Amino acid sequence: MAVIAQPTPNPNAMKFTVGSKTGGPVTFRRGEKVEHPLAVAILATEGVASVFWTADFVTVSKVPEGDWATIRPAVESILKSQFE
Repeated sequence: MAVIAQPTPNPNAMKFTVGSKTGGPVTFRRGEKVEHPLAVAILATEGVASVFWTADFVTVSKVPEGDWATIRPAVESILKSQFE
């Protein structure tokens, strides 16, 4: 299944459905020690504040000044490397 990005009611969060179990629920935050390789990669994306894994989706939250135009394609690429 393709990675599908969907807006949420929170303009600083976006849901990425991946179509298979992601593990969790668990939240990873920028600035904390993170050992999950995909979470590390997503958090390294400029503007990302946190990553929440659960069920078959990942929710990425950005800092208010972050830009979805650059964050979304980066996150999609990272998730596709694992889930497609």
